[in-house]
Amino acid sequence: MFHHYIGDKAFYRNLFAISVPIIIQNGITNFVSLLDNIMVGQVGTVPMSGVSIVNGLLFVFNLCVFGASSGAGIFTAQYHGSHDDRGIRYTFRFKVYICLLIALLGGLIFVFGDELLIGLYLTGEGDAAVAASAMEYGKRYLKIMLWGFFPFALANAYSSTLRETGQTFVPMVAGISAVFVNLALNYVLIFGHFGAPKMGVEGAALATTISRFVELAIVAWWTHRHAVRNPFITGAYRSLYIPGNLLRDIIIKGMPLLVNEFLWASGMAVLNQCYSTCGLDVVPATNISSTLYNVGSVVYIAMGSAVGIIMGQMLGANRSKAEIQDQNRKLIAAAVFFGGIFGLAMASVSVVFPRIYNTTDSVRTLATMLILMNSAILPFNSYTNATYFTLRSGGQTMVTFLFDSCFVWGFCVPLAWGLTRFTGIGILPLFAICQATDLIKCVLGSIMLKQGKWIQNLTA
Repeated sequence: MFHHYIGDKAFYRNLFAISVPIIIQNGITNFVSLLDNIMVGQVGTVPMSGVSIVNGLLFVFNLCVFGASSGAGIFTAQYHGSHDDRGIRYTFRFKVYICLLIALLGGLIFVFGDELLIGLYLTGEGDAAVAASAMEYGKRYLKIMLWGFFPFALANAYSSTLRETGQTFVPMVAGISAVFVNLALNYVLIFGHFGAPKMGVEGAALATTISRFVELAIVAWWTHRHAVRNPFITGAYRSLYIPGNLLRDIIIKGMPLLVNEFLWASGMAVLNQCYSTCGLDVVPATNISSTLYNVGSVVYIAMGSAVGIIMGQMLGANRSKAEIQDQNRKLIAAAVFFGGIFGLAMASVSVVFPRIYNTTDSVRTLATMLILMNSAILPFNSYTNATYFTLRSGGQTMVTFLFDSCFVWGFCVPLAWGLTRFTGIGILPLFAICQATDLIKCVLGSIMLKQGKWIQNLTA
């Protein structure tokens, strides 16, 4: 049993070589985001509510960019496993095109639909003046954040390609540099230090936007400066050409990932909207709990990325089915273990953490309860995330589409919508029921893994 789930030193050396840089980058990113969130929270509960609503909406855009890159990234990882630099170059071009297109479409949607989208989260019981003020803060924050769409999209295309070809250090450095720039500028611009104007939420947005450009500058400069180590970048912009058969395969295998990420993220946005109908206190409370959850989930999310990369490379190298399944089982066990550790860590600070915020006692109490629920479900989130990346690495994007976004829209969203519209259920039992639906996904994921249909070489 020990050797069934626990790997040897070489196994963990490979796992940590890929996952640790991602953990460091995402960990620092989320920790600085936590500090950012606390800074905005010091301005007041209402500004924090407006910013958290907009960030929830921007989460949909961010995941669309991630999904578009990941769709082509399935092929990038397998091309790297077979040492095909030309194939990597084609997938990189595709990422650039699709990410910029999403940035353009996303910008147009938010420009013309800002008030409608933000207003969906301000329908709960509470003071109408407070809701109007939160709307104004949210619109001012979003207006500046839109300028960061294009650099974010391009940086994602570069960083994802580097990670899938085994270069995780540079994206980590770029990400860390960006978040520290963001943190420093937040301190200066939100509160007006060192002679700068006191900009509040607009200062937070400006700091984030500038950090997007910093991240893009670092990752793009290094990639082009070290073309020998990154041969895919040589001639990447000399032509728009992508072979028709590869373009077809990426669209067939990869585009379901884009659709999946959009539907899943929008499903999460709808769930949060359902939660918000339980009262205006829910918005700041869920913001506080989700901020801590993002820090707690850093390791299992990085483990999921490592699972996708390692499985993709093994599939591209035509390793045996038994070896692939053995490695995958141990990878998932590691992800669940670390998910449990960080779940316990979250629970241990559930009472202390909300007290940092400049908000009411009722919001703090509600946030504590939501944090405890998130900590309990974290190991199960770890399992489903690792399962998702496993299935995706073998091109089972339609299966993951059904497993992920269809589950959210076909089950979770109708459940939350029905409970909030036709019952008097409170936020705590509602949140617990919706979170517990991940247990069903654990069972479905286990069945899909055992079937083994995901074990296939897409580049052969």
